[in-house]
Amino acid sequence: MGRESLTIRDNRTDEKYELLITDGSVRAIDLRAIKIDENDFGLITYDPGFSNTGSCRSTITYIDGQKGILRYRGYPIEELAEKSSFLEVAYLIFNGDLPDQDSLREWVLKIRSNSEPPKMIRKLISSFPRTADPMVMVMSAVTALSTFYSQASNLSNEADREVQLLKLFGHMPSIAAAAYRHMAGLPFLDSDPEMDFAEDFLRMVFQDGTEFTVNPIFSHAIDVLFTLHADHEQNCSANAMRSVGSSLPDPYLAAGSAIAALSGPLHGGANAAVVKMLEEIGSKDRVDSYIKRVKNGEVRLMGFGHRVYKNYDPRAKIIKKMADQILEVADPSPLFDLARYLEEIALNEDYFVSRKLYPNVDFYSGLIYRAMGFPSSMFPVLFAIARTIGWISQWEEFMKDPDRRIARPRQIYGGHVLRHLT
Repeated sequence: MGRESLTIRDNRTDEKYELLITDGSVRAIDLRAIKIDENDFGLITYDPGFSNTGSCRSTITYIDGQKGILRYRGYPIEELAEKSSFLEVAYLIFNGDLPDQDSLREWVLKIRSNSEPPKMIRKLISSFPRTADPMVMVMSAVTALSTFYSQASNLSNEADREVQLLKLFGHMPSIAAAAYRHMAGLPFLDSDPEMDFAEDFLRMVFQDGTEFTVNPIFSHAIDVLFTLHADHEQNCSANAMRSVGSSLPDPYLAAGSAIAALSGPLHGGANAAVVKMLEEIGSKDRVDSYIKRVKNGEVRLMGFGHRVYKNYDPRAKIIKKMADQILEVADPSPLFDLARYLEEIALNEDYFVSRKLYPNVDFYSGLIYRAMGFPSSMFPVLFAIARTIGWISQWEEFMKDPDRRIARPRQIYGGHVLRHLT
């Protein structure tokens, strides 16, 4: 076997350069040595959207998009979704290993004791119009936490950082529930730290009166869906958390940028787009005509294909089974049958199979949330609750990274070289 290096010949100068290959990558900064002369800045890479750029080293999430593999800290997502609770998975992602019973008990106590944000946060949420986007309310509330916890700016102490990160994670369900109840015109409810995480969240959202029983299938679905959404490598919002965090604001402000990134329709809004598409199709007899429009490039088949996965999204298989369980207790929706029919048609069409366009995590998740009673505007908020554990874990990993630097990409300038005023 040859040297772990890459030899490049610059045809402009006929000079040769040897770049070391480490973990299947070369350091972009090494390309700077390739110059025409000593006054030349040197080569840089041009990679819009960072399609082939490694911005960091991470030990949190592993994805093999070609094989349809997703693992947290080495554990397959299929095993975690089946055998672990969301808070167990959150412990794994944040701490690196699954907890034993004593560690889990202590972890749950930490999270649940931080379930109630400052009361003034409710006043902030109630100041918004009831028609406001709930993601805007949540983002505003999270960034406002920075003003309540002044010690959050003490980033040099790892123990202090953990206190703030767990406050953020613990507060998120209550903040999300408050945003929903404000939209719905319902009074705010306090969290009950003695309750199960998922059950308490559903109670805070939907209880309207003195008696309320959480359907265990619904709470289990929340647990599983949150597990599937907990982290996903260097996606847009995780990258925002790291990139903004690189200038060393406190984690609440960095998380606000991640929430903003997640609110976009190309990230956290994808499952709402699936529901909208199914509503527009309306019935099975209109599927063929819609598929034809997709092939003609007139519309997109929402919930199919993924930036990373070139195989069946492993999360989609889990969610499809979850949808069957939800149908056993929820009011039947014709959209579920329509989704199944659309999936069957698409998976038997060479147009989609040849392009490796398979269902992704968004295809059924919105339908499940809808069956529980959540409006589409809340789908990204639910995503944000789950993804917060990924964000804070990515942020903390970045803080400990010896290669940490402020994010500052280069550009390819294409404007005027020089102009003068006359």
